[in-house]
Amino acid sequence: MRYQMRQKFFSFGDKFMIKDEHGQDIYFVEGKVFSWGDKLSFQTADTHEEIAFIAQKLWSFMPKYEIHRNGQVFAEVVKEFTWFKSKFTLDVPGPNDYEITGSFWKHEYSFTRQGRTVATVSKKWFSLTDTYGIDIVDGEDYVAILATAVVVDLVCHDEKSNSSD
Repeated sequence: MRYQMRQKFFSFGDKFMIKDEHGQDIYFVEGKVFSWGDKLSFQTADTHEEIAFIAQKLWSFMPKYEIHRNGQVFAEVVKEFTWFKSKFTLDVPGPNDYEITGSFWKHEYSFTRQGRTVATVSKKWFSLTDTYGIDIVDGEDYVAILATAVVVDLVCHDEKSNSSD
């Protein structure tokens, strides 16, 4: 399944709209404006029902976020410490974690699980600023992968902002 994720500009807090392959709005991700750390609600676009909640864990050495479902921590997204290449891990229950690698600054990266590519994120098909195509293999946890793509975007923007100070 192909999704299109676009960050909304000129708004208070972080906001993302996610469309399906037919261009229909299906998810809306909205950040809380005044909070310690990033906190975002992942909702259906039509009913605004919250299906996941993303919360930044403060006071950790590397950026770390929790993905909550039904009020419980479901998964954790961690930026790994590496010397030469950026890498994230999506730690889900059980032994089937996702490894996320690629060029995060260019928004060209992939999710692998047990050595198999299960999702790709690419900006090359979209000319709009901060609009990406996300292809996810059928049967994978699309909410966890889409929420992680939001986290990667947040972390990369924070790092870019901090390096230009």
